[in-house]
Amino acid sequence: VQLQASGGGLVQPGGSLRLSCVASSGFPLKYFTVGWFRQAPGKEREAISCIIGNDDIAYYTNSTKGRFTMSRDNNKNAVYLEMNGLKPEDTAVYSCATGPSGYECNKTPYNGWGRGTLVTVSS
Repeated sequence: VQLQASGGGLVQPGGSLRLSCVASSGFPLKYFTVGWFRQAPGKEREAISCIIGNDDIAYYTNSTKGRFTMSRDNNKNAVYLEMNGLKPEDTAVYSCATGPSGYECNKTPYNGWGRGTLVTVSS
Protein backbone atom coordinates (compact mmCIF):
# COMPACT_ATOMS: atom_id res chain seq x y z
CA VAL A 1 0.00 0.00 0.00
CA GLN A 2 1.09 3.54 -0.68
CA LEU A 3 -0.05 6.17 1.77
CA GLN A 4 0.41 9.88 1.44
CA ALA A 5 -0.23 12.29 4.27
CA SER A 6 -0.78 15.96 3.47
CA GLY A 7 -2.21 19.13 4.91
CA GLY A 8 0.52 20.14 7.31
CA GLY A 9 1.87 23.64 7.64
CA LEU A 10 2.52 26.53 9.97
CA VAL A 11 -0.33 27.54 12.25
CA GLN A 12 -0.62 29.82 15.25
CA PRO A 13 -1.46 28.46 18.69
CA GLY A 14 -5.18 27.89 18.98
CA GLY A 15 -5.50 27.38 15.25
CA SER A 16 -6.73 24.42 13.23
CA LEU A 17 -5.49 22.13 10.50
CA ARG A 18 -6.98 19.19 8.63
CA LEU A 19 -4.63 16.42 7.61
CA SER A 20 -5.42 13.90 4.92
CA CYS A 21 -4.08 10.42 4.33
CA VAL A 22 -4.92 8.89 0.99
CA ALA A 23 -4.25 5.26 0.11
CA SER A 24 -3.44 3.89 -3.29
CA SER A 25 -6.26 2.28 -5.21
CA GLY A 26 -6.73 -1.43 -4.70
CA PHE A 27 -6.15 -1.14 -1.01
CA PRO A 28 -9.49 -0.26 0.58
CA LEU A 29 -8.78 1.30 3.95
CA LYS A 30 -12.14 0.23 5.34
CA TYR A 31 -10.85 -3.32 5.75
CA PHE A 32 -7.81 -2.31 7.74
CA THR A 33 -6.94 -0.46 10.88
CA VAL A 34 -5.59 2.98 10.13
CA GLY A 35 -3.68 5.02 12.65
CA TRP A 36 -2.34 8.53 12.89
CA PHE A 37 1.04 9.05 14.52
CA ARG A 38 3.35 11.95 15.18
CA GLN A 39 6.99 12.39 15.98
CA ALA A 40 8.36 15.57 17.44
CA PRO A 41 12.04 16.45 17.12
CA GLY A 42 14.10 14.43 19.56
CA LYS A 43 11.13 12.41 20.75
CA GLU A 44 9.76 8.96 20.10
CA ARG A 45 6.87 8.40 17.77
CA GLU A 46 3.51 8.79 19.46
CA ALA A 47 0.24 7.16 18.45
CA ILE A 48 -2.58 9.69 18.22
CA SER A 49 -5.69 7.93 17.03
CA CYS A 50 -6.95 5.03 14.99
CA ILE A 51 -10.01 3.54 13.38
CA ILE A 52 -10.22 -0.24 13.50
CA GLY A 53 -11.35 -2.01 10.34
CA ASN A 54 -15.02 -1.43 9.58
CA ASP A 55 -15.53 0.10 13.00
CA ASP A 56 -16.46 3.73 12.43
CA ILE A 57 -15.38 4.64 15.92
CA ALA A 58 -12.13 6.51 16.29
CA TYR A 59 -9.95 6.01 19.34
CA TYR A 60 -7.68 8.70 20.75
CA THR A 61 -4.80 9.09 23.14
CA ASN A 62 -5.32 11.39 26.09
CA SER A 63 -3.03 14.07 24.68
CA THR A 64 -5.34 14.73 21.74
CA LYS A 65 -8.76 13.63 22.95
CA GLY A 66 -11.28 16.43 22.64
CA ARG A 67 -9.13 18.45 20.25
CA PHE A 68 -8.48 16.05 17.39
CA THR A 69 -11.06 14.18 15.35
CA MET A 70 -10.28 11.28 13.05
CA SER A 71 -12.62 10.27 10.27
CA ARG A 72 -12.66 8.06 7.21
CA ASP A 73 -14.16 8.52 3.76
CA ASN A 74 -14.47 5.13 2.11
CA ASN A 75 -15.42 6.65 -1.25
CA LYS A 76 -12.18 8.59 -1.36
CA ASN A 77 -10.23 5.82 0.35
CA ALA A 78 -8.85 8.34 2.77
CA VAL A 79 -8.70 9.17 6.44
CA TYR A 80 -8.56 12.62 7.94
CA LEU A 81 -7.36 14.19 11.15
CA GLU A 82 -9.09 17.41 12.11
CA MET A 83 -6.93 19.23 14.63
CA ASN A 84 -8.31 22.11 16.67
CA GLY A 85 -6.91 24.12 19.52
CA LEU A 86 -3.38 23.43 18.38
CA LYS A 87 -0.58 23.96 20.86
CA PRO A 88 3.16 24.42 20.33
CA GLU A 89 3.67 20.93 21.76
CA ASP A 90 1.66 19.54 18.85
CA THR A 91 4.53 20.47 16.53
CA ALA A 92 5.67 17.25 14.85
CA VAL A 93 5.76 15.24 11.66
CA TYR A 94 2.39 13.53 11.34
CA SER A 95 2.05 10.27 9.45
CA CYS A 96 -0.50 7.56 8.86
CA ALA A 97 -0.14 3.81 8.82
CA THR A 98 -2.22 0.72 8.18
CA GLY A 99 -2.32 -2.68 9.80
CA PRO A 100 -4.57 -5.72 10.03
CA SER A 101 -7.84 -5.22 11.86
CA GLY A 102 -8.80 -7.34 14.83
CA TYR A 103 -6.43 -5.79 17.33
CA GLU A 104 -6.75 -2.95 19.76
CA CYS A 105 -5.25 0.25 18.41
CA ASN A 106 -2.12 0.13 20.53
CA LYS A 107 -1.51 -3.54 19.68
CA THR A 108 -1.96 -3.34 15.94
CA PRO A 109 1.12 -4.48 14.00
CA TYR A 110 1.22 -1.54 11.63
CA ASN A 111 3.10 -2.49 8.50
CA GLY A 112 2.22 0.12 5.90
CA TRP A 113 3.60 3.58 6.52
CA GLY A 114 3.18 6.72 4.50
CA ARG A 115 5.36 9.78 4.21
CA GLY A 116 4.55 12.30 6.88
CA THR A 117 3.56 15.92 6.81
CA LEU A 118 5.07 18.56 9.06
CA VAL A 119 2.85 20.53 11.42
CA THR A 120 4.42 23.54 13.11
CA VAL A 121 2.50 25.41 15.78
CA SER A 122 4.12 28.72 16.52
CA SER A 123 3.33 32.39 16.84
